Amino acid sequence: MGKIVKPGRIVVMLSGRFAGRKAVVISANDAGSKERQFAHALVAGISKPPKKITKKMSKKVMERRARIRSFLQYVNYNHVMPTRYSVSSSDLDPKGLVAGVDLKDKEQKKECKNKIRDTFQELIVTPSQKGEKVSKEPSKEVVFFRRRLRF
Repeated sequence: MGKIVKPGRIVVMLSGRFAGRKAVVISANDAGSKERQFAHALVAGISKPPKKITKKMSKKVMERRARIRSFLQYVNYNHVMPTRYSVSSSDLDPKGLVAGVDLKDKEQKKECKNKIRDTFQELIVTPSQKGEKVSKEPSKEVVFFRRRLRF
């Protein structure tokens, strides 16, 4: 059977603090490691998505409501559900988000989370929400990542 959880795959978190949130797999480890002796993946996702923006809102309110909050976490494969969507390298480079970062160091992890937040902000908050004309439509993967889960 082939690998399902690969870098770039969009997954849904099933348990824990971020249950029900969508995330992108940064790196996958099928065999486990010395620290985590189970199959796990490093995922980056959105813990607080942008809120709806209307025409009457002021610029300041629009900027505040368009902000997102990200997370970066190691997760057991049992606690994620892979979807059929995977983000292409033209939209988002998963390996480049955490390249050369020691995630045990709190300061480096915080900087990495800010970098991920900025990347997701560009990817998800479209120019149409900022009040500009849209030149191209986002891919279906980005649209899925942006959309709210409906159960």
